[in-house]
Amino acid sequence: MEARSHGPAALTAVGLAPHAMRRQRLGDTLFRGLTQSFAIGVLLLLGAVIAALAAGSVTAFQKFGLGFLVSETWNPVKEVFGALPAIYGTVVTSLIAMLLAVPVAFGIAVFLTELCPRALRRPIGVLVELLAAIPSVIYGVWGLFVMAPVLQTTLQPALIDTLGNVPIVGALFSGAPYGLGILTAGLILAVMVLPFVAAVTRDVFMTVPAMLRESAYGMGATTAEVVRAIVIPHSRIGIVGGVMLGLGRALGETMAVTFVIGNNHHITASLLAPGTTISATLANEFTEAVSDTYTSSLIALGLILFVITFIVLGAANFLLWRLSAKDGA
Repeated sequence: MEARSHGPAALTAVGLAPHAMRRQRLGDTLFRGLTQSFAIGVLLLLGAVIAALAAGSVTAFQKFGLGFLVSETWNPVKEVFGALPAIYGTVVTSLIAMLLAVPVAFGIAVFLTELCPRALRRPIGVLVELLAAIPSVIYGVWGLFVMAPVLQTTLQPALIDTLGNVPIVGALFSGAPYGLGILTAGLILAVMVLPFVAAVTRDVFMTVPAMLRESAYGMGATTAEVVRAIVIPHSRIGIVGGVMLGLGRALGETMAVTFVIGNNHHITASLLAPGTTISATLANEFTEAVSDTYTSSLIALGLILFVITFIVLGAANFLLWRLSAKDGA
């Protein structure tokens, strides 16, 4: 037996082992370098985008200074520009969308994971996800020709007659029912971000171990108690991620908002009045920019949108880090 262990086959196997290990190390090195180059490439691309936006917006900031961020004037004839109406419209429409979409998406996710019959889970889930496949221009056309007239004759007059008379809140629902406006844009965005938030939240809920659910039900907990005490604490990091994904989608939406927001460069307290967003301003006016100041002002709007998105994502990552740290503690 000992002689066999030192035969040619054993020596060949021993001789091949170092060669196989070297080849494996070489493959790992190539794989590590390739993936690292992908990551560095993304960072370089991001840096190039930032540099291009910063270089293009120099003229606007040199002429208007930081007053560009707080000025409401947008006059292409006199070449006087301010970003405040577009910033205001971008933030307000996104907040409206999230306030409307997140509770509905959360309810859809709870229904699909906790209450829906198993045979219906996949069909309903697919139908919800199909909302994300509809092009934004279709949402815009639908909002302009269907949703806006309905809001003009039903919801907006009701809001004016009821909430419009409330002392403090009434300013948000005053004025004439135009149909188009910030509220309409927020509703369109809510429909558009709904499938993203709902799909992520549902998938996160599905990761909750079945043993935890069954243990809670075995102790006599109701479905609401299981969701509140088991599902949400186990999934809160993923829920925050899904909400931030939807918020990022709402901040950057262009075509659908352009159709229904009214494209008015003025700030009014009423949510029913027309307004504008950064992306809508870029879509409407970039082809009409004939001067360096005009073009630079539009590029500066793009830089501001990039900064807003970066701040939102940074805040989301910080929140996720805090939640992860708390869970670890």
